[in-house]
Amino acid sequence: MRSDTRRTTPERDAHYESGVFINCPFDAAYRPLFDATVFVVFICGFIPRSALEIDDASQTRIDKILTLIGECRRGIHDISRVELNEHGLPRFNMPLELGLFLGARRFGGQAQSRKSCLVLDTDPFRFQKFISDISGQDITPHGGNPGRIIAAIRNWLSSSLPSGAAAIPGGIEIARRFARFQAELPALCLELRIEVPELTFADYARIVSSWLRNSEPGSV
Repeated sequence: MRSDTRRTTPERDAHYESGVFINCPFDAAYRPLFDATVFVVFICGFIPRSALEIDDASQTRIDKILTLIGECRRGIHDISRVELNEHGLPRFNMPLELGLFLGARRFGGQAQSRKSCLVLDTDPFRFQKFISDISGQDITPHGGNPGRIIAAIRNWLSSSLPSGAAAIPGGIEIARRFARFQAELPALCLELRIEVPELTFADYARIVSSWLRNSEPGSV
């Protein structure tokens, strides 16, 4: 990755350390899990990053993804969306982006070699049927349940914190806070004169961050 060839600064290092690249489906059926993922990353003190945040027509999609991967030490990769589409084919975007992330870790230089990732699927061993090359990786199942994905991400991020860092609430407590946030989201959107289905990734991220600062001091 080119990022290692440029002079590092404390700001760049902090940006890299806090960024969590989210590689997951973006369809409506997955939206509850995506929203939960963004929420738990924020509440754990990290910054969620997604290809949805970049609106630059001068960049190809793969360039956007490579930029994000290069800027994030950590990555969440949900490879669960393997159902066949209307053309009788599965989507390969998520396994591809996981491969790019692992490649960056292997070949990207000193900073990139410190990358860490969480690989998710609906079931713990299903991946062996469609992407057996990652056998040996720890695959965390979520069963399509937002509460389980919150617990999985919370535990993974908590394990990477340095000794002496502030403790992160448990998965059950974070799930309770997420449920409260979801209940308040329509009113928050009404104040901003935007409908919930209209929320972009940037909109949603700003609302989550603001809500946590105002209602959960110290969370963000």
